[in-house]
Amino acid sequence: MEKRKMEKIGVETSLLGFGCMRFPTTPEGKIDEPLAERMMDRAISMGVNYIDTAYPYHNGDSETFVGRVLKKYDRASFYLATKLPLWSVSSMEDAERIFKEQLAKLQVEYFDFYLLHAVGKERWDKMVELGVVKRLEEWKAQGKIRYLGFSFHDSSQVFEEVLSYRDWDFCQIQFNYMDARNQDIQKCYDLAESRQVPLVIMEPVKGGTLAAFDPALTAKFQAHDPQASVASYAFRWVGSHPDVKVILSGMSSMEQVEDNLKTFEHFRPLSEAEEATIAEVLDTMDKRVKNGCTGCRYCMPCPFGVDIPRTFQLWNTYHKYQNYNMVRHGWETMEEKSKPVNCKKCGKCERACPQKLSIREDLVKAQEDLDKKEMVL
Repeated sequence: MEKRKMEKIGVETSLLGFGCMRFPTTPEGKIDEPLAERMMDRAISMGVNYIDTAYPYHNGDSETFVGRVLKKYDRASFYLATKLPLWSVSSMEDAERIFKEQLAKLQVEYFDFYLLHAVGKERWDKMVELGVVKRLEEWKAQGKIRYLGFSFHDSSQVFEEVLSYRDWDFCQIQFNYMDARNQDIQKCYDLAESRQVPLVIMEPVKGGTLAAFDPALTAKFQAHDPQASVASYAFRWVGSHPDVKVILSGMSSMEQVEDNLKTFEHFRPLSEAEEATIAEVLDTMDKRVKNGCTGCRYCMPCPFGVDIPRTFQLWNTYHKYQNYNMVRHGWETMEEKSKPVNCKKCGKCERACPQKLSIREDLVKAQEDLDKKEMVL
């Protein structure tokens, strides 16, 4: 199993981290505990030593289940990460109650890695104001937390503000080859690297979207290695970055566990040819976009209630991936009153559009394409 050294804190972790938010579930929606336990045991037996859970995962059941499974193992043989749910913290008393509850659910006396969960500007300011960050530092001094960090969802400007607040042991960001085309996300990586703050990566496969492409794009990856999964290239792209120390994978089946173990047991950074293939795939997907809607919302509100930016976002994603499953939930849960069929072709949107898009014509095409659901992988 590939290991990475976090020089800043002197810890060596498995590059593959077991994310505990997407365990297999029963028809009733509960964790399929026998299967999930076998999956964790298999990963741990192969050298995975970073286990990541959080207070809200699986409706609060993840921490309890993970704590029971890990009780079988020597406490010094794994690194346990969990997170403080900032949206549930309105007072210091809330933070203290949740922290104690997490210790009890996970059946441990300390957390190896403890994170402020889903930091954004508003939540960050609130935690500082309440004194929660200082209290976490006190718990760290008492040995209840070994390494203190945060997971992040906001702009690079906010990221820099949070990163500069204290000397963090590590941080967690979303990073994958699709999102890295967004310069703001790349800047977050660069900022952490420049400060020598070890990075734990979430969403390396972008919620599974980089694991299943249409046959034409899949063939480009298979040309390098017919036996390698498409998802493995996404993991290897992330792992080819030197400041990445842990790549989290929320595994939902034993097949995913085995595929990830295959990728990380003898980890290989991407070759130049493989990097070029990823760039080619991204370029191809960009060319499939049906219109240049930027989501600026100058066209809104529509007098007839049509959600124009949302419609075009779904339509472009559908064609980009050529897979209706990528937008099924978004389209099928979209309120009927917000769909393009309600357009009366008044033209107000087109007069306001900075991109000069043929919005009325494209709305008709979007409704037809998304209703047909022809491209399904």
